[in-house]
Amino acid sequence: MAFAYPLTGLVTIFVLLVYFWMALQVGKARQRFEVPAPRMDGPEEFLRVLRVQGNTTEGLALFLPALWLFALTIGDQWAALVGVFYPLGRIVYARGYYSEALKRSTGFTIGILSTVLLLIGALIGLVMTLAGIAI
Repeated sequence: MAFAYPLTGLVTIFVLLVYFWMALQVGKARQRFEVPAPRMDGPEEFLRVLRVQGNTTEGLALFLPALWLFALTIGDQWAALVGVFYPLGRIVYARGYYSEALKRSTGFTIGILSTVLLLIGALIGLVMTLAGIAI
């Protein structure tokens, strides 16, 4: 049996791997800056690494449903094309934020644009489906 959404599945795996990488960075930062669990405070360098992972957790709650609703209503290829920019943006966001808080905006913008496009596209697809309009 073939999986109908392989590209969207690959984007999902990609974003989860990026998220896993971010979680590992928090563990490394805990060791480097001697911040034992469950503490959530420490030097600014640690807090930036922690914030990247936390902000990404928040973003995934919007991104993943939007990605899959878009795939289901518009199509696998388009969902993957728009969706792949989210994990790429998160990498840019993380690398910028790790160096300096003010350097996070480019990556954040890439990721949020991907999410917003997916949300709008999914909404359009759902409305068109309800209206009986073929996509």
